[in-house]
Amino acid sequence: MNILALFQCLQSHVTATTLRQVSRIALAMLVMPGRVTMLGISRWAGKGGSYRTVQRFFSQALPWAMLFWVFFRQHVHRPDEVYLLVGDEVVVTKAGKHTYGLDRFFSSLYGKPIPGLAFFCLLARECPSTVRLPCARRAGRAQ
Repeated sequence: MNILALFQCLQSHVTATTLRQVSRIALAMLVMPGRVTMLGISRWAGKGGSYRTVQRFFSQALPWAMLFWVFFRQHVHRPDEVYLLVGDEVVVTKAGKHTYGLDRFFSSLYGKPIPGLAFFCLLARECPSTVRLPCARRAGRAQ
């Protein structure tokens, strides 16, 4: 299957270069085993997916919520179905001082604020089935 064909609905919202980059990176992430790192993505991306290309892609700001919405409307949405928007936040412990977004977040498992990263995810859930699709994802920083 050509993954680039799935992303054609996004071409009016991102540049052609970004569309090529996201298709190579998405395909690499789908086939690579183990930890997903920029170096691993560049090794699995093949031609046109150098480490520098992966760095350029992740350094740019993209309108992810809009891109998820356009992709959802094009490939998943059925007008006769009812969808719920469900949100969840998770805190992941992380040591170190130089990771972007690193701060102290309350963890219910530990019962206190811990150093780590907070991830908030919205899902569109079709009511009669158990299909869950990510609509937006945000890494948070304490305010």
